[in-house]
Parts: sequence; C-alpha cells; structure tokens
Amino acid sequence: MLRPLFAVFLLSVSMMAQALTPLPPIMPPRLIVPRAQTPVRLQSLRITADISGGLAQTTVEMVFHNPNAVQLEGELQFPLLPEQRVTAFALDIDGALRPAVPVEKAKGRLIFEQVERTRVDPALLETTQGNNFKLRVYPIPPHGTRTVQLKYAEPLPRREAQRLYRLPLAYGGGVDEFDLALNVHGASAPPQTRGALGSVQFERQQDGYRARIAKTSFRADGTLELALPTTEQPQTFVQEFDGDTFFLSEIAVAGDNTHPVRLPPAVLGLLWDSSGSGAQRQTDAELAVLDQYFKTVRNVDVRLFRLRDRAEASQRFRVVNGNWSALRAALAATAYDGASALGAWKPEADVNEYLLVSDGLSNYGDAPFPALAKGQRLFALNSALVSDSARLSALAERNGGRLVQLQANQPALAAQALLADELQLSDVSATGAKDISFEAREPQDGMLRVAGRLTQATAELTLTLTQQGKSRTVTVPVSGSAPFHPLAAGMWASYRLHALEADYDLKRGEIRRLGQRFGMPTRETSLLVLDRLEDYLRYDIEPPAAYKEAYAKLKQNRWTQRRLIATQHSDQIVREFEQKVAWWEKSYPKSGLPKQADLKPMDDPQVEAAPVLMEAARTLSAPVASPKAMGSPPPPPAPAPAAYGRADLRRSESAAKPYPALGDETPNAGIQLKKWSPNEPYRARMKAAKGADLYAVYLDEKPNYTNSSAFFLDSADMLLEQGQRDLALRVLSNLAEMDLENRQVLRILGYRLLQAGEPALAIPVFKQVLRLAEEEPQSYRDLGLAYAAAGQVQPAVDQLAEVLNRPWDARFAEIELVTLAELNAIVAKAAVKPDTSRIDPRLLRNLPLALRAVLTWDADNTDIDLWITDPNGEKCYYANRYTYQGGRMSRDFTGGYGPEEFSLRVAKPGKYRVEVNSFGHRQQIVAGATTVQLRLSIGFGTAKQRDQMVTLRLRDTGSTALVGEFEVN
Repeated sequence: MLRPLFAVFLLSVSMMAQALTPLPPIMPPRLIVPRAQTPVRLQSLRITADISGGLAQTTVEMVFHNPNAVQLEGELQFPLLPEQRVTAFALDIDGALRPAVPVEKAKGRLIFEQVERTRVDPALLETTQGNNFKLRVYPIPPHGTRTVQLKYAEPLPRREAQRLYRLPLAYGGGVDEFDLALNVHGASAPPQTRGALGSVQFERQQDGYRARIAKTSFRADGTLELALPTTEQPQTFVQEFDGDTFFLSEIAVAGDNTHPVRLPPAVLGLLWDSSGSGAQRQTDAELAVLDQYFKTVRNVDVRLFRLRDRAEASQRFRVVNGNWSALRAALAATAYDGASALGAWKPEADVNEYLLVSDGLSNYGDAPFPALAKGQRLFALNSALVSDSARLSALAERNGGRLVQLQANQPALAAQALLADELQLSDVSATGAKDISFEAREPQDGMLRVAGRLTQATAELTLTLTQQGKSRTVTVPVSGSAPFHPLAAGMWASYRLHALEADYDLKRGEIRRLGQRFGMPTRETSLLVLDRLEDYLRYDIEPPAAYKEAYAKLKQNRWTQRRLIATQHSDQIVREFEQKVAWWEKSYPKSGLPKQADLKPMDDPQVEAAPVLMEAARTLSAPVASPKAMGSPPPPPAPAPAAYGRADLRRSESAAKPYPALGDETPNAGIQLKKWSPNEPYRARMKAAKGADLYAVYLDEKPNYTNSSAFFLDSADMLLEQGQRDLALRVLSNLAEMDLENRQVLRILGYRLLQAGEPALAIPVFKQVLRLAEEEPQSYRDLGLAYAAAGQVQPAVDQLAEVLNRPWDARFAEIELVTLAELNAIVAKAAVKPDTSRIDPRLLRNLPLALRAVLTWDADNTDIDLWITDPNGEKCYYANRYTYQGGRMSRDFTGGYGPEEFSLRVAKPGKYRVEVNSFGHRQQIVAGATTVQLRLSIGFGTAKQRDQMVTLRLRDTGSTALVGEFEVN
C-alpha cells in the first residue's frame, strides 16, 4: 500500500498536469564559417510548412551571401528535437537545386573531402550523435551566394484538444527577403497562431487553409506557434514507396487520467553521467527533480554509479524520510570531466530500478550498455538540448521504463513521470500487414502512432494496452484506399530506426540499409550532393533520378577499368617492395662524406622507378599537385652535398628466407627526447601547483579551454608526471567530447593513449575512427598497430593487410611499404605464427633496422616533413631521400596524416638529430596547431626492439621543431 503522503503528492501533480506544459525550446540552423573576416550573412529565407493529420513537413531554403574576397567553406549546424527527422536536402548547382542522395557515412565524408580538394562543389549532410546534424557546404564563392534547402518532418504534439506546430524564427541578424507559406491540409477550421509574427490570417482552400507572409528587411525573435483542431477518431494514411504500400495509423487513447503510481523501488541505482558534457545539462533542475522524487519515495537505499571514461565503484547512500542531503551534496560537488562511457558499469543484483541521468552521448570505449536482470527496470532523465535522446529512449523502453525530457521549470512533472504507472502498448499484432513498428510504447500526448507494410488490400491492427496490471485491446481497421500521406513510409522507417538504437553496434547493417533505401541521414548514412556526373560514377553512387540514364551509359566502361587496376595493384606493391629489399641488402660506407669530385652520377634505372602504375591504381582521377610540386620553396638545403649517386641497389642473388632467425640488429644506442614545453598561460600556474592541487587547478582553468586539444594533452602530461595516472587518463579522454565524431581529434586521442601505454583504451577509439573514415588507409594502420601494442597479433595482421589489399588515393604515398614493414615485424616476433593467407607471399619478409622513425599528424590537406640529420651532417628528407651511409626516407606525404618513415639498417656511431617541419596546408577550414606523433625505434623488427613516442604541436607554416636524438655508441 502506498503511503498517504505519496498519494497526496501524486494527486497534486496530476492536477498540475492538466495545465498546458511548456514544450522544449527549438533552435534554427546556424552557419559557422571560421575563416570569414566579415561574417557570411543570411540573405534570403523561404520556409514552407505542409501539415496533414498529425504530421508536418517543413522546407527551409536559405541563401547565404559571402561578402569576403576569398572562397570559403561553411558548416551549417542544427539540432532537432527528438521527434523531428531530416527527410531531404538540396544544394544549388548551375543555378538549380540538386537533391542529395544517400551514401554510407564514412564514404560520404571521404568523397566530400576528395572532391573538395579539386575545388568542385560538394555538400554533405550527416548526423553526429543524437538528433544533431551538420551540413558541410563548399565553396561559398567570394562576393557570391550559395543556396541550401533542408526538409524535416515531425509529429505534432497535442495540448488539450489541439495539435501544435512550432517554427523557430530567431535566425539572428535579420534577412533581406523573407517568405513563409503555411499549408494546412484536410482541416475543418483555420489554425490559431501566437508567438512570433503575431496573428496570421489564413485563407480557405479546396483541401484546407493557407497563409502566405512576405517581408523585406525581416528580423524576428522567438517561435511561431500554430494550434490546430484535432480528432479523437483513428486516422490512417498510406503511401506507395519502392514497390511496397506503407500505412501509418494515429490512434487517440486514454488511460487513467489520475496518473496512478507504481510501487517505488526499495533500492535505486542512480546512474549519474559525470562526463565533461554533463556540464551542459541543467543540473540544478535535475537536483530539483530528485528533491521531489525523494520527498515522495521517502525511504530508499541508493547506489550511486558515476559514469565517465571508465567504471568507478558504486557509492552507497540511505535516504530516510525524504532526507537525501548527503547524496545531494555529493551530486552538487560533481566535477564534470572526461569522456562518456555509458556502458562501463556493472549492474548489482539487489537493485530494483535504475535511473540514468544523462544526455545519452556515449563516445568512449566499446562496452555495450549492460543487460539488466529480469524485473529490473530502467528510467532515463534528460535535461540537455544537445543529446542522444533516441538512445536514451530506446534503452529505457527496452528495459520496461521510459525517457523523461526535463523542462527546467517543471521538476514536479518530471518526478511524476518517473513514478507514474502510465498506459503502455504491451503488444501489437496485425492481419494483412507485417513489419509493424510504433513511435513509442507509451502514448505521446494521448496518441499512439503505428506503422507497417500492407500485404493485403485491407488489414486489421490489434493493440494490447496495459496499465496498473490491467489489459485491454483496441482494433484498428487499415485500408489500402486510405488517404495518401507523403510521410507514411518515412515515418515507418524512423520508428524502425528508433527500435534499433538500443543495439546500435549489432544493428549497424540494418540501420545503413534503412538510411539508403529511404534517403535518411542516420548514424550509418549521410546525404551527399556532387557537382559532376563523373563524381557520382567515380564513387559508385546512384545520382538523382534526372541523371540516371546518362549514369548508366558511363558505368560499364568504369567497371572494366577498375577490374584492370585491381589485378595490377598487388604486382606493383611487390615491385616497390623488391626495390626496398634491394636497398636493405646493400652495404653502405660508414666513413665521412666523400669530396664532391669523388661522387658518381645517379645512373641506376632500378632505383625507385617512378611508380606510374601504382599512381593509376590509387585513384581514377588525377591527383592534386602538392605545394612542393607547384613550385613552393623547399626547406633549407642539407649541410652536406647530396648530388652523389645512389649505391647499386640491385637485389642480391642469394635472397634471404622470408623469416630467418632474428639477429641482433639492435645497436648500443639510446633515445633522448626533447620535452614538449608549451608556453600557454595555464602552463605556469599548473606547473607551480602542488601535486595534490594540480587536478583542482586544471578544473579551474578548463572552462577557458574547452575547445583546445592542446590544453587536455598538456594537462594529462603534467598529471602523468605527478603519478596521477587515472586522473591523467580521464583528462585525456575529454578529446572524445570536444567535437563529436571528429576523426582528427580522435586520432590524437588514440595516439596519446598508445604513448601512455594504454592500447586497450586506444583500440575502441581507433575503431571509431575506422567507422568514420573507412576510405583512409591510416584508419586500418592505426587500429592494427593498437592491436599489436595490446598483444592481439591476428587482429593486428588482419587490419594491416587491408592497407595492402586495396588501392588508395594517390596522396597516400607509399603507405603500403611503411605498413608492410610493421606487419612483417609483428609476424616475425609473434610467438604463434598468425594467419597471413590474405597477404601476397612475395611481401612476407622481415627487414630489421637499427634505427627507425615514423611521423604521423592529425590534419588533412597538410604537408609535414620528417628531417633526420646523421653524424655526417647529412640531412635525410623529401628532397634527399637516400643518404651516403644508407639512410632511407619514404616518399613525401603532402596530403595529410602521414606516415613518413626514416629507415637505417646499420647505424654509424654518433648522434642522429630528429626534426619535424610544417611545410604548408591546403585546408579549407584552417584548424589551430597541427599535432604530430613521432615513434622512434631502436632494433626495429628484432626481439630487442625498443620504442618511444612523443606528441607535439606545430603552430605555423614553416616552423621546425627539434624532437630528439638517437645516440649510437
């Protein structure tokens, strides 16, 4: 039996619920253009809203004007409400709007960046985490305009006897031309309006009502609201799509309007998201909800689980007579820091119910959300505008609970929602239809929406509704001749996607298929616009319908060309590898440099022959010239002459066996790294802090540097120096929170975790990078090296083999040979020989080295160079790839990421100076400092191999940094 106070409280809350509950705020899109000296402005705004039944589709067409004298790239950002979804977008090409087509997410991003490098017009719309979208547009011409059109659909919430449509108009800055069309189909009375624009006059049309507003020099704040009459009768709509007939039924249902309560838990598991993004939540409102919650429950044991980058031991609190002061103080003192690993905790058997307070943005680790025991329920509370409410809702519904979206001024209503026993759709079946999906198990504002695919001309739905342990059934007839609705098929797909969110990692394939079939941006698909038909053909993307006939005519020739390239790719890698073997087998003098007169001309045609075939195999389009190829000045000349000829590199007749016994290639040498010492303002303060105060000083400085990867890297380094490893790793994990799904930042995080000796943490980071950039060979190489560092030899070999077995873009120069050296070294040192059947046997030969240095960096379209100066004073770099004593530099990487590799089989005694030079970039959006990672190895490929890694930053083009030295005795 419920306590009297508990019942009184819920009765008062149920009376409050009768009032009109404020809806969550909505935001219009905003354009971010980092390089614009004068802001790019919104010149024209045209909005069309089409409302039919309980659904609306909004079309927003924006014309942006660039007042600057330079070409720019922009990123249009727009968070949508949980129930809203993007249905289409288009970009102006040759004066007409060209619709986007669906493409796999990683492929879409790669295509955008490759096409962008050719200075052509691509546009890419992708979802990040949650219902947050970004649209990358390039170029916005100097003193010119670009037009972007977005469409999104949504169900209309009900308030009392009305449906509400809301349109944000606070675009800021105003627009020269504004045009708004509101079309309400099938309505018996005109809608009422309030908010922005005031009262709007509607005219009667044949199928409803229409209003049109046109203004110049328009500026509006707030939101326009339309209130439309609703009906209590079930409504069904149908749509023919892709050979199927989809239906959507809207059923008004009423439960016990006294909002009956369920028995409160005796033991509550409180999952409190304490990650960095938690600082963006309305935590004061969340605590107010818990105030009401515990006043109602009164006596309960609470297990507090803090969710950050890794699991923390649960803390125990006892709430007595509603007094939860100790727990409240602990929550109020939370330091929101670190990444979000929502799956990094373990359920406890005696917990009856869990409450997850989070934004749902899980971005660290690969542990799935734990499975709860039978009878354990999960409720979720979200107060953040930028959130992954779809994940939270799917998790809660799967575990018998619900997601409560918190409004800051309505904590009592949120507490009621967490404790009420609301009407639920416990089962749904159909005759004459299949693939039944639903919007939510609980009625949304008194409305259930169920969709499916008709298999007969007529069908019948049977809904089982449950509340307070009592069930009843409702039958709904469905006819193929029901009114048409343009959103019926898409809403079915969105309901199906929602159900898949709880098991995203297991259902990625189905999510991708749904996104591609229905043209929807999802976690696995994006929407892409390309300028040229050749680009659609090059990347195997079906173009918009208007171009399909011309596309089909070109496709056959393209496949023939690709098959030829694929068969030649492996042979070309073998030829390049044989040239490297010839260099490795050759003996080189260890004396000082000869005089100029003694040098021989370079006349060996077998030395590193121009890889014409390889370049063709890497890309079917001409590569973009690097700054060096276009005549930019080289770095300062090497101190010693480099005009001498290369030694005879022909392969010896007695080739070594693929994997001979490992010899002692390790010289008597050491690695001395130059400590990275940034001069940022926070550095001095943190350096002066006592060890016990260092983390507190970091937290105090953090609000000033939330978007600075350098700040987190430097702070983590200082904490590591003080022996505070767990805190250092937490600080480092903030990189995963900085910019959702930014592969460049994630690469920095993965490299730094490897440097910290945490390959197990780096592996899921590099898995995420691979999902984001499957068309970049570095993604496979990075993940393979992380597996190797974790002692997982077979997965390492499998990932590295991917780099060898497919052709890459021409800008990824010689990455196969660099990767092959690492793969062969891993295989040679493995205690149990891994399966290498996917690798051409001609490539399986270990080439141990005395010294090796490999450089990678985080910025795409950026040229960073590795310089090694040997004891002779001779610099090995891109313009002097072979040194007199046998040093070898891999081919120049001018397009981004690296790797660049220096190799030396036998090292002359003395010091080897290691430097990194920032040559230039061709980025459209210029990042800050470029972060570089250097791995230095002694005895590479031998049992005595020793590695050291260092991370540093290069701020300006032309800057050079001393990284460290090898010293060979």
